[in-house]
Amino acid sequence: MNHRDRLKQLLVERSVRLGEFTLASGARSNYYIDARPTTMSAEGQVLVGHVALELLRQSALDPTHVGGLTMGADPIAYAIAHRSHLDGHSIDGFSVRKKAKEHGTGQRVEGGLTPEARCVMVEDSMSTGNSTLVAVQAVREFGATVIGVLTLVDRSENATALFAAEGLPLLSVFTGNEILEAARAAAAND
Repeated sequence: MNHRDRLKQLLVERSVRLGEFTLASGARSNYYIDARPTTMSAEGQVLVGHVALELLRQSALDPTHVGGLTMGADPIAYAIAHRSHLDGHSIDGFSVRKKAKEHGTGQRVEGGLTPEARCVMVEDSMSTGNSTLVAVQAVREFGATVIGVLTLVDRSENATALFAAEGLPLLSVFTGNEILEAARAAAAND
């Protein structure tokens, strides 16, 4: 089994729930994905690092940094950063707070991001893309360049168009339908 197939299997095992749910966007769905039990696991970190870094390399975006809104983006960004260093071409991670700290330096963007950075924003599970767009704006306000967006699971109907309007390609490791079909197949085999 390759890294991508095992990552899909791990997402189904740890992160997907079938049923009726209301998403953060307010939309109703017959499945829910909380990617963190996968992306924060030891095996998930290794798999996400391999699979997401390979997708970035295939895209030819060549970022210097990866990150997004804390906390969903954090384990993905750190897995990519770790794997990239092991492969000899480091891409650093960063985090975007939902709001600026009210103490210390008052920063909203953390992790050594510089104005010269070429950033790919990451997300774990994308429904509308709006929360990632908030992080894009925060990084742009910081002064760094955003060159693309990567999501582990794209369950949106229009996020590709949303980011295209911002001049940003959207890279998806999995579609929502792909994960839903795998979860239904696993449930039928239980």
